[in-house]
Amino acid sequence: MNLGLDTSVVLRLLTGQPAALALAARQRLEQAHADDDAVIVTDLVLAESYYALVHHYHLDKDAARAALQGMAASGAVTVDPPEALAALNPAPGAGLVDRLILNRHRSMQASTLTFDRALGAAGAVRLEPAVTPPG
Repeated sequence: MNLGLDTSVVLRLLTGQPAALALAARQRLEQAHADDDAVIVTDLVLAESYYALVHHYHLDKDAARAALQGMAASGAVTVDPPEALAALNPAPGAGLVDRLILNRHRSMQASTLTFDRALGAAGAVRLEPAVTPPG
């Protein structure tokens, strides 16, 4: 069986809080690995976990990104789609969630349309405002 982790489980694994829930999460992952089950973390869970780590656990953005990178690199989970891993790397301009969006679209061979300058600089197709006819 494959297991997809939701944000609440990822946060318990990363923060260890509350301890009883963190222990339950860790034990379940250990069982999954013993059973040769795949443990999956999606790009949506990465995005939500990142914001929770920054806004609720008060980690700075670099520390939140590093915690998620560490989890992804540990071999305990598989990130889906794999292109989402690139969004965890520090980069100027577009934020983590914008880069996750861009990478998801790229994985589907789709262009990302945006009005956002930073996302446009990261590789999305930037739309300009329409010219309104006078009158």
